[in-house]
This record gives sequence, C-alpha cells and structure tokens, in this order.
Amino acid sequence: MFSKNSMILSSNIAAASIIGALGFSASAWASEEDMRFTMATESGDRDSVQGQAIKRISELIEEESDGRITINVFYQDEIGGPQELFDQLVRGNIDLMLTWPHTSYDERLGILHLPYLSLGWDEALDTYGKDGWLLEIVEPIFSDIGLQYLGPFPEGFGGIATKDTYATSYEEAQEKGIKVRSQPIFPLPQTVQAMGFQAVPIDWSEVYTSIQTGVVDGDSSNVIYWDYTYFNDLLDYFVHSKHNFSFYTFLMNQDAWNELDEEDQGIIADAVEVVVNEQFENARAEDEKWIQKAQEDGMEYIVPSDEEMAAWVERVRESVWVEAEEPLGEDVMNAVREHASEPQ
Repeated sequence: MFSKNSMILSSNIAAASIIGALGFSASAWASEEDMRFTMATESGDRDSVQGQAIKRISELIEEESDGRITINVFYQDEIGGPQELFDQLVRGNIDLMLTWPHTSYDERLGILHLPYLSLGWDEALDTYGKDGWLLEIVEPIFSDIGLQYLGPFPEGFGGIATKDTYATSYEEAQEKGIKVRSQPIFPLPQTVQAMGFQAVPIDWSEVYTSIQTGVVDGDSSNVIYWDYTYFNDLLDYFVHSKHNFSFYTFLMNQDAWNELDEEDQGIIADAVEVVVNEQFENARAEDEKWIQKAQEDGMEYIVPSDEEMAAWVERVRESVWVEAEEPLGEDVMNAVREHASEPQ
C-alpha cells in the first residue's frame, strides 16, 4: 500500500541507480566502524503508524550505537512502489524494509495471507507473533530469498469497503455483482472471489481513480484506517469480514545482516523488537480508534452475523485452502490445519 499522490520511479533500474548513487548499501562492518543504511516502508507517510515505526527504529539504533549507525529513512513511494522496493531489498540496494509479505519470490509466503487463519485478536497475535507457530515456517523461506526476518507488525483484521451498496454473504455479493480491488498478492484475489465478490487486482496507487471512475466498487483486505483515510469521500460502507489478518514484516537484506558483527546485529534486532512489542500492545486499540473515527465521519460500519461469518469461513477455507495446497506445499498446509482457529 502506498499513496496515490506520490511519485513512483519508472523502473527497478532507476531506483537502483538512485539508491546506489547515494552510497547507502552496506559493506563489511565491525562494531568500531561508522555505518549508514537505508530503511523504507512501502506504505505510510511520516505521520502514519508505519512511518513513526521506522523513524523510531532509526532513532533507537543511532542512540544505542552512540551515533555509529545511522539510518536514512524513506516513506511511502519516495523511492519506489511496493514490489519495486521489495526487489531492491532482495538485491541489497535497500538494507531494511517494513513491508507486506510479497509472494513474488516464493509463493509459500502466501501462508501469511491465508484467509481465516485466525478468527480473533488473541489467536492472531499468538499466531503471527515472534514466538508464534508461523515463525518456524516463514523464517527459513525468507532466508531462502536472501532476507533476514526481524519481526511482525500487526494492524488488525481486514474487511470490504464499498460505495453505494454492500454484501455480507456470498449470495448477496454475487447477486449485486460487487467488484472490489484486491492486492495482487496470492491468495488475496482468490479469497475475495471465493467470498462472492469480483476481485480486481490493482496496485494501491491506482485504487482512488479506479473507485472514482467505477472500475471497482471499493477496496478489500485492508483495515479500516486505509479505506477511511484515503477513500472516505468515495466509500460508504465497511463490512468487517475479517477474512485476513493485516500485518507487515520487518526485513533486512541478509548479506547486509551477515556482514554485521554480533553486537551490531543485536542493536538492530533489539530496536525492531522494541517497536514490535509496542505495536502488539497498541494495534487493537489503534484499529478500534479508526473504526470509531470512520463512523463519526459517516462511514457505515457493518459486522456480519455469526451465521454469515460461519458461512464465509466454511466456503473460503474449502475453496482457497485447497487451491493453496500446491503452491504452499502439503507440509505447510498440514501445519495450517493443525494450528488454525476453529470456528465457534
């Protein structure tokens, strides 16, 4: 996710040239040396929760290293869009990133977006937390890509935000022909489709115009903060379907990480852990704050009935979980079925 009003660089090559010219990438470092890294977030301006998080990490690292380690921080779209930034992180042109887990390098990371994996806040925080069962699965996958996993950054449960009309069931969404934007990340489009909506994969920068011109009737899979903050003048309803748990990951280029000695690895890891712990404590209250704010400003907030939720959970799990078996693998899906929340 990123702002529609910001500049997006035209290619990965252009982004790499700019970042390389600034001289940010790491080389062999020891604790007595001065170091300068780059850190970016794919979404969130300076005042957003994401923007404040990466700024705080940079300040903690500089403070704990007595100024030896400095971080150049870039916010949404300042040096590229989500996939572009993720590519540059893998290549080492960016050192650290707060990002949605991208499946472009390994579809097994789709487990992090698997629908209805957790059905409540406590279960979700246990699942996606630093000691959760998912860590054992995803950490080696990130390592295979060349990334060091540093921790999760939870937001809350996503929903379906629309204009003019809404749906709380498969049949209703089908009957009304509601088209919603989906992040182009497996298996989110498949999830929205299984819920009865017409899923249209669109990058965040094009969502406002797509809603405005009628290409889609709304957005999906985001917490209400994003739909209210960016599209409140266009959208009327937010159905809290809770089909996905929205969160980001703190990642570092593995070569840059491995070039650090143990002391400096500890400084970076500890700074991220401080912010992760704060977010886990604050995420639910932050989400509830924006639910209240959106309603105060005229967006209708709708919670499906227990029966409607149960029907969506059953339909989506039967469809998407089966489809995910091949790209995620039998072992991963066996772990999912063992640990996933049971509908009440």
